[in-house]
Amino acid sequence: MKNFLIAGNWKMNKTAKEAVEFAKALKAMKLENEKDVAILVPFTHLFSIADALDGSSIRFGAQNVHYEDSGAYTGEISVKMLKETGVDYCIVGHSERREYFNETDETVNLKLKKLISSGITPILCVGESLETREENLQTEFVESQIIKAFDGIDRVDVNKIVIAYEPIWAIGTGKTATPEEAEEMCRFIREIIQEIYNDSVISEQIMVLYGGSMKPDNAEDLLNKPNINGGLIGGASLKLEDLATIAEIASKI
Repeated sequence: MKNFLIAGNWKMNKTAKEAVEFAKALKAMKLENEKDVAILVPFTHLFSIADALDGSSIRFGAQNVHYEDSGAYTGEISVKMLKETGVDYCIVGHSERREYFNETDETVNLKLKKLISSGITPILCVGESLETREENLQTEFVESQIIKAFDGIDRVDVNKIVIAYEPIWAIGTGKTATPEEAEEMCRFIREIIQEIYNDSVISEQIMVLYGGSMKPDNAEDLLNKPNINGGLIGGASLKLEDLATIAEIASKI
């Protein structure tokens, strides 16, 4: 059986009050696979979400982190600060962070190493733009992102990282990679990991998610693909029933 992770990336949405109400409602649903579900929320919600989810196996996490422990980085949050909230996960290198906040492959690498050392599981985002795909350069682009992200990452730490393939052209656009396109890229990602570490077991065990407009009506087709271990879900994760439905689909595969 495959391992799954259904992770909702809320981005800059929901007030703290709305977040708590959502988390309590999700907890009350007593999903069959609670441990495979996570919500990734704004920094201001982390402590209250931890309280709201107490007593359940639902996980939670942050959407970004700085690679330094402290310093003159106004507006940033350190791994030590995240650790105090009890987070399980933290997104690294989301395309919106790369595009709007100058996140680079080098800072992504530093953040991965810092999170691994703290015991927080990074969710590493990779993916190409529409222009890159139209030029048929998506594999070269994603390969470069992965090679740079895993630079200096010890083989024993590889499976402490979750990879999320998010084609930029399918994020928040309503467009979705076909199940075949998503599967092809997720399989390719495993091949790159195998090449880097010369280890097929590591590449088979690493969690690879698909992100990019996953929703209830396409989740089954995507999650049934052998190389897809779940989803990093945006818009649909803001709707309680949609997130629960996707989680339920995963539990039956």
